[in-house]
Amino acid sequence: MSIGEIALSSSARANLSALQSTATLLEKTQQHLSSGKNVNSATDNATAYFASQGFLNRANNLNTVKNNLATALTTVQSVTQSISSVTSVVQQLQGVVTQALGTTDTSTRLGLASQFNQLLTQLDTLVNDATFNGTNLLNSTSNNLVVYFNETNTTSLTISGVNISYSGLNINTAGNNFKDAASINSAGSLLLTALSTLVTDAANFGGNATLIQTRQDFTTSLINNLQSASNNLTLADTNTEGANLQALQAQNQLGIVSLGISGQLAQAILRIL
Repeated sequence: MSIGEIALSSSARANLSALQSTATLLEKTQQHLSSGKNVNSATDNATAYFASQGFLNRANNLNTVKNNLATALTTVQSVTQSISSVTSVVQQLQGVVTQALGTTDTSTRLGLASQFNQLLTQLDTLVNDATFNGTNLLNSTSNNLVVYFNETNTTSLTISGVNISYSGLNINTAGNNFKDAASINSAGSLLLTALSTLVTDAANFGGNATLIQTRQDFTTSLINNLQSASNNLTLADTNTEGANLQALQAQNQLGIVSLGISGQLAQAILRIL
């Protein structure tokens, strides 16, 4: 049966139209409540939708930057910890030098010289093992770490590597096997200079770590602001939508009642006729 073959009164058609409109609004309100958004697609509000997507896209890009900053920060922190370990080895070397100065026994000094050289070997092993995420900033001045601060890689920090192997620190093996005080004193002097270098290097890397941490915090705040801006454009007011839902449900019930009344009136007229 085609639509043209169904005879409806004007009031019935008006009630049906009102019910269809109410059903559409009910569906949209339920979607707002289920998704938590009043703008779910460009058809809802093109301007708000695309502006919101722009904020979210940048937030996602910055989230990648934040993750890279976290890795860079861990790398630099690992470097400072390794410098601390190297410092401990140098202090052990100083202890060996002090023992050598405290004795004139050639055999004892020879043993201490051997111990000194072994510690130097361990120092280099430690430095060479200080590789983190494929980067070693402690065994060569030609190595560096580039840290990018934004999603377009237009702002960055280049952290230059250092060489704190024992040769890089200008420490020599035990001269003349520590048989004379001059050789021992020379080693002690070089160790003092090495310690000073290590303090400076640790301070430099510590400053870089602080800067990276600051940029990481800044990026986190910017991501939160972008997400808030996106939400402000698309999120639904659940209180308002809940009230709308109740009102539309009541309106829908009234429409059904009204449609029923229209049908009863039409039947009454037919009975009279």
